[in-house]
Amino acid sequence: MPDHGNDASSDALDTVAVDAIPAPVVGYEVADGTARIAATNDATNASFDATSIGTSLREWLLGNGAVDEATVADACSALADGDAIDVEIGVRPGGDAAAERRPVRLRSFEGADGSDRTEGQILVTELSPTRVDGVEHGSVTSVITHDLRNPLDVANAHLRAARETGDEEHFDQVKESHDRMERIIQDALTLARGERALDVTENVAIGDVAADAWATVDTGTASLDADDELPRIDADPDRLQRLFENLFRNAIEHGSTDNRETADSNGDEPVHVRVGNVDGGFFVADDGPGIPADERDRVFEAGYSSSETGSGTGLGLTIVERIARAHDWTVSLTEGSRGGARFEFRPIQND
Repeated sequence: MPDHGNDASSDALDTVAVDAIPAPVVGYEVADGTARIAATNDATNASFDATSIGTSLREWLLGNGAVDEATVADACSALADGDAIDVEIGVRPGGDAAAERRPVRLRSFEGADGSDRTEGQILVTELSPTRVDGVEHGSVTSVITHDLRNPLDVANAHLRAARETGDEEHFDQVKESHDRMERIIQDALTLARGERALDVTENVAIGDVAADAWATVDTGTASLDADDELPRIDADPDRLQRLFENLFRNAIEHGSTDNRETADSNGDEPVHVRVGNVDGGFFVADDGPGIPADERDRVFEAGYSSSETGSGTGLGLTIVERIARAHDWTVSLTEGSRGGARFEFRPIQND
C-alpha cells in the first residue's frame, strides 16, 4: 500500500498485502464519529472515479453514484455493524474510462462507527453473474470475503497486543494469519486462471511431485507414504503440485490432528497420508475421520469446509477438481481402507 504520510492511516491496511487482492479494498479511520478513507489499493483506484484520502464513506458512496441518502445511510449503518450490504454504484469495469452502475457487495472487516475500533477495511466485490472456470463468481468472492475476515481480525488483534505488551510471540500469530490470507488469495487466483496457461507437455513422476508438495505444507507430525511403483504421467508439474498441496492440507486440517498445536499438546495420533496406484491413475488417502457419505457430493463446491477450526480456505478441493478436469482426469471421493478420505484420479476414457 502506498504511504500517505500518516502512520495511523497506513496501519489500517499494513496487516495484509492488499494490493495482491484483485478486489477493491478501502482502508478507513474514524475521527469525531465519522469514518474517512485512509488508504486504498490499486484495484480501488482503477475501479472508482471518486476515491480521495480523507473523503468520508458517505461522500465516497454518493460520489460514486449511490442512489440516495437513505441508501447511503443504510450502507454506512451496515458497515458500522460489520455486516455486508449490497448496493449499486458506479464501477469502471476492467479500469475502463466510463463508469457503469453495477451491483456490488460491501463488507467491513471492523466497526466503522468507532464504537469498538478506530480503523479497518472494506472489501468491495461485484455481484455480476459472471463465472470463473465454471464457478459462479459471486460464490468465490463471498468465500474470499468471509474467509479473509477472520485472519484479518486475528492479525489486527495480535498486532495491537504486540504493540502494547512488546511480546514478540504475537508476531508469530500475525505471520500465521498472513500465511493463511496468502493461501486464500493464491487459491482464488488459481481458480481465476482456470485451464489457461496449462502445460501438459511434461512427463512427470507422481512420487517426486508429491514429495515436493509435501515439503511446502506445514505438516507438523503428519507423515507421508508413497507407493514404490508410482507411475509417470503427462501433466503440468506446477498444477499437479498444487493439487497435491491442497489434498495434503485438507488431510491435515480436517484429519485427526485438526490443529497441529492441539494434536501435539494432547498427544493425539498424527495423520498418515498415502499416495498410491489405482487403475491407471493414482489416489491420495488419509486415516482421519473422513467425510460423511451425505456430504461427499458437495466437497468440490466453492466454500465447502468440514473443519471446525475454520482453518481451511473453502476453495482447496474446488481447485483440486478444476486441476483434475483440466488434465482430463476424473476425481472421486470414497472412504479409505483406514477410514479416512480417499481421492482417486483416473484418466477420462474416450470411446
